[in-house]
Amino acid sequence: MSRKFAVALAATLGAVALMSQAAEARPEIVGIHADNYEPGTIVVKTNERRLYLILDSGHAMRYPVGVGKSGKQWAGTTKIDGKYRNPAWSPPAEVKRDKPSIPNVIAGGSPHNPMGVAAMTLAGGEYAIHGTNVPGSVGGFVSYGCIRMLNTDITDLYSRVEIGTTVVVTR
Repeated sequence: MSRKFAVALAATLGAVALMSQAAEARPEIVGIHADNYEPGTIVVKTNERRLYLILDSGHAMRYPVGVGKSGKQWAGTTKIDGKYRNPAWSPPAEVKRDKPSIPNVIAGGSPHNPMGVAAMTLAGGEYAIHGTNVPGSVGGFVSYGCIRMLNTDITDLYSRVEIGTTVVVTR
C-alpha cells in the first residue's frame, strides 16, 4: 500500500470513529478484489450504484451513487479532466429537449443547481462525477449518465483524487 493511500486510510478510519451519525453520507472502507486496478483508480459499479476508490489490491473506499437511468447508462474507461467547486451548470441538449423549461445556465451555489457543491468532469466533457441538490436520488437509476454523489461524499472524493485519475465504469 502506498504511503499516500495508507495516510488516507488512517485519516478516514479516525474520522469515521469520531463521527457516528449519518453513516450513509460517509465512505466505507471495504474489502475488494482489485488486482487489476491501480491504487487511486475510481471504479463505478452501475448495477450496485456504488463508486469505489481503490486503495490497494484488497481495499477500497465505497460511496453510494446515483447512476444513469434506463437507456442513459454507459460503461468504459476515462479520466478526470477537470475539477470544479460550486460549478455553474448548463443542461446538455438532451436534457434541454426533455425539459425545455430548464434555464440555459444555473449559477454555481444555487439551490436549483443539480451539480451540488463540486464536480469532476470526465474526458470528453459529456459526463461528470458530481454532488446533488436532491440527496434522495443517490442510490437510484436517476441521471442522464452522470455519477451523482451526496455533497459530503463528493467533497471527500474531490480531496482525494487529481485531474488525470482513471475512472472505470462497469455495468
